[in-house]
Amino acid sequence: MEPAGLSRRERQIMEVLYRLGRASVAEVQEAIKDAPGYSAMRALLRTLEEKGHVKHEADGLKYVYTPVVGREKAKRSAVKQLLETFFSDSPEQIVAALLDVSSKQLTREELDRMAEMIEEAKREGK
Repeated sequence: MEPAGLSRRERQIMEVLYRLGRASVAEVQEAIKDAPGYSAMRALLRTLEEKGHVKHEADGLKYVYTPVVGREKAKRSAVKQLLETFFSDSPEQIVAALLDVSSKQLTREELDRMAEMIEEAKREGK
């Protein structure tokens, strides 16, 4: 079963956990600029655990949280959800939207690497 989708705040928490590897509620709270209070952060981590994204272990009197799903798998799951929800399962539509939004930010080298990935996908598809 795929873990459920994430809110903006939950994504922030996951980013902290991926960066740190493991963290207590207080450590996650310290790492987020506009973090909610301790109780709200604890509730968010509990929700992430219920959704299957994190697990906890006791470390003395505190809980320490770690990601359950690797970062790469989580990325693929998030892209799959975006494709299904907003782009009718069309990779072409998501790439077009990405280019529309970030075309002025992409360097020539990034565009060349993307073109190489497309050419590789074409070769593998034969």
